[in-house]
Amino acid sequence: MTAAVEAAEVSRLWSHPELGLHAVMDATGAVRLGRPGQDWAGLVPLVEVTATGHGRMWSGERFIETAIGDRLSYLSHETVQDGGRERTTIRLADSTTGLTADVTLEARPGSGFLRARVRLANEGGTALRLESVSTLTLGGIVDVDGGLGDLTLHWADNDWLAECRWRQDAFRNRVVPLSRSAHGHEGRGCFERYSQGSWSTGRHLPVAGLTDSAGRAWLWQIESSAGWRFETGEREGAAYVALFGPDDAHHQWHHTLAPGEEFHTVPAVLVHTESGGLDAAFGELTDYRRSIRRDHPDRLALPVIYNDYMNTLMGDPTTERLLPLIEAAGAAGAEVFVIDAGWYDDDAQGWWDAVGAWEPAARRFPGGLPEVLDAIRAHGMTPGLWLEPEVVGVRSPLAGTLPPEAFFRRGGLRVTEHGRHHLDLRHPAARAHLDEVVDRLVGEWGVGYLKLDYNINIGPGTENGSESPGAGLLGHHRAHLDWMAALLDRHPDLVLENCGSGGLRMDYAQLAVAQLQSTSDQQDLLRYPPIAAAAATAVLPEQAAVWAYPQPDHTLDEIAFTLTGALLGRVHLSGFINLMSEEQAGLVRSAISVYKELRPELGGARPFWPVGLPAWEDAWLAHGLRGQGATFLTVWRRAPGDAGTPDPSADTDRTLTIPHLRGAHVQPTVLYPTTADAAVKWDADAGQLTVSLPRENTAVLLRLSSAVVDPSP
Repeated sequence: MTAAVEAAEVSRLWSHPELGLHAVMDATGAVRLGRPGQDWAGLVPLVEVTATGHGRMWSGERFIETAIGDRLSYLSHETVQDGGRERTTIRLADSTTGLTADVTLEARPGSGFLRARVRLANEGGTALRLESVSTLTLGGIVDVDGGLGDLTLHWADNDWLAECRWRQDAFRNRVVPLSRSAHGHEGRGCFERYSQGSWSTGRHLPVAGLTDSAGRAWLWQIESSAGWRFETGEREGAAYVALFGPDDAHHQWHHTLAPGEEFHTVPAVLVHTESGGLDAAFGELTDYRRSIRRDHPDRLALPVIYNDYMNTLMGDPTTERLLPLIEAAGAAGAEVFVIDAGWYDDDAQGWWDAVGAWEPAARRFPGGLPEVLDAIRAHGMTPGLWLEPEVVGVRSPLAGTLPPEAFFRRGGLRVTEHGRHHLDLRHPAARAHLDEVVDRLVGEWGVGYLKLDYNINIGPGTENGSESPGAGLLGHHRAHLDWMAALLDRHPDLVLENCGSGGLRMDYAQLAVAQLQSTSDQQDLLRYPPIAAAAATAVLPEQAAVWAYPQPDHTLDEIAFTLTGALLGRVHLSGFINLMSEEQAGLVRSAISVYKELRPELGGARPFWPVGLPAWEDAWLAHGLRGQGATFLTVWRRAPGDAGTPDPSADTDRTLTIPHLRGAHVQPTVLYPTTADAAVKWDADAGQLTVSLPRENTAVLLRLSSAVVDPSP
């Protein structure tokens, strides 16, 4: 479509200059989102809806080209300013069903993100059974040459102990050309990724993107703990992206919208950058994530946390075991001490299927748990406890005393998973129980930190009356977020860590409320680096809790290796540091001291990856943060192959390109450790840093300070 034809046939309702996007309406009232000069046919309706009796116009795997989406037409729009943000709401209506859709597009002037949410309302006379609703759709994406052959697709697999594993492939390898002109139709398939059950990131991250060789990038994120899906495919010679919350086909979600009722989709955000590739796009996404977070003192304090679990007490705490660790953690510089799982375990048959009351175990703490909490405070630290609030063990008395409606049920039966039942926090009895627990721990015992874990995947959800399981799961998770926010309202200094067997519920529905995110349960220090290096793709650096578990039987290289990986995130110190030699303990204290010096930079820094996003078996990995005052860079060198078997012939040097410092007079400084014998050399003209690590399975943290920075890429 030429500019002249476009001007004659469509009118512009909304614009985002930084993204180069416009919401435009044609003569029939159809509204679509796209870029100037694009062929209208390649775009996608602003909202796509499937409902029972109102499916798709072209059957297949794709959730675009829906009958309702095609019928929705413009009613009105308005723009409001709110705290530096601009919100435009475009109202659409389907005359056949009486369904209206309010599409809210939110942006901040000068930023490169677009956040969307959709409100559906039934203004007709007949109930409508929804089966899928898009939050954000965009068509007309092409590469620098105007085609699709140069687009690369990026997505992340996620699993227990193996989080944030980014993959890439040519778009055309995943969405093959089908000779549309010979058939007169688009294909029926697409590239899709989606969640399954109540671990929102148990399979994949709800983040993905497209790039081309010119450095342009499209990156998206869906903010849901209760089901999400994205798809991308080809439409009229261009790529499209459609972002969804839960749907019927993948999450057993359907929602009956009676006349007068409304439904709100989960939020999603789109980022676009014209240069800089994924690094630039993740920089914009990082800024956006900071903008939606709940304000909290932890955002600036970023205290060092010691947690007794990982590779240490492993859920078996006692007063006798804790007191030496508390003293050692305080001496090392920790500011929070968390007693992890097991503090409530007074059951001869074990605690896993008996949890729920969250009372301290008398046999573990002969002088009472408050004695241990007082010891933590006496060593200058805030006491913390582990809690798994959403579950009740099948042997817990609460399983019989709380009403049946307070638990997840399907087919009239209470759901059981791995020895646990699941609370439905929409029920007042479930919420009152947890409020009593937390108000006791925080209000009476003075606990200032709660690690909120979540160790079961409860499946598609719960049926409360006629609702679908997926709708029940969405309702519970919205109540769960409301419960967390209410805790922080009552206890504004309380810090909440979000954990889902590590990083299995690592989404920005949770992370807009919680202060920290556990990145993994990975216990192998040689397997953690690719998780730590890629964590900033999923979570803000200042929220990314990375385990550092040095042990007295470790070599100095091993101690430094596990500590170095946590220094550009949130330090989760563990290990039997009370049994270390003075030399070993000094290496721990040095790492904590370095962290405290650099942490003021974390909350404003953008991540980058000078050797690309890490692969699981990569020998060399690098992750940097570009701050206001300096650039920080962590470089790991692992043994190749099995990430543990030394190879004497392996390269000892790696050259890293750092474009934003090209032309600058950079002074590289080794911050930690001095024991790795690292050497660094800077080439200003090439913008390259050569790092030498003479031994495998070592790592180094560098500061790159520059006097003058050339602004050219």
